[in-house]
Amino acid sequence: MSGDGWSRQELARFLRSRRARVTPGQVGFPEGGGRRTKGLRREEVAVLAGLSPTWYTYLEQGRDIKPSIQVLDSLARVLVLSEDERRYMHTLVHGQVTNPQPLEGQTWSGDVMGPLVSLMGASDYPVYATDINCDLTAWNDAAAEWYDDWGSYAPEHRNMLRWLLVSPKAKERLPDWERVTCDVIARWRSELARWPHDDRLTAKIAEFSQLSPLFAALWRRHEVQEHRSLTRRFRHPRLGLQTLRMALMITPDEPLVGLVIHFPMHASE
Repeated sequence: MSGDGWSRQELARFLRSRRARVTPGQVGFPEGGGRRTKGLRREEVAVLAGLSPTWYTYLEQGRDIKPSIQVLDSLARVLVLSEDERRYMHTLVHGQVTNPQPLEGQTWSGDVMGPLVSLMGASDYPVYATDINCDLTAWNDAAAEWYDDWGSYAPEHRNMLRWLLVSPKAKERLPDWERVTCDVIARWRSELARWPHDDRLTAKIAEFSQLSPLFAALWRRHEVQEHRSLTRRFRHPRLGLQTLRMALMITPDEPLVGLVIHFPMHASE
């Protein structure tokens, strides 16, 4: 399947999943009434978005049509999408986000680059690099202490998402293991929309789906989330429970690799 074909089918699956999530009451329709459809009906979404029911049906069937920016924003409003999800639709259809709005959830304001730069050379906190496949391409000694000794894994198994899904050490080191895994998968799906022509990504999805029933189930939920700064809790072997801030840095000359930096909570105060 071509990249455009994949994007159309992914948009179709995404719309169906989000339509099923919206209750009639959320958009002003009466509840009950012998409904057999989970969530909204296609005709209801079309009417609320100002679209032809037939045309909207074509969208959910993955037909070769390209909705405008305005239509996507109208669907985002009707389907009660988050800003992460709205950006995801724009990226699938147009390859870029139009008129980005503030992201919901945990974000930072103010100067964070100062403490990040000052801690870049420190060895007390993890720093690691991953590519768009979630492969771990480099890490410092502290990453082995806080996460795992990834150097002891076979090269083809040095992958952050794979580590979360199959390594007992992941559950041991991360008290919020399930939430972290869900978050990484949601951010990875958002990243995939930017690189629909990469066959290796498709192979990774198939590999992880076979490897982990949890991944397969979470992948079917179509959760998406943009990369952002966040906090992560650790169960450190010497220091006990610790919470670190995390930030992702991507340089224009190396857009396929991101540097993940950790630093203590007080470093940005």
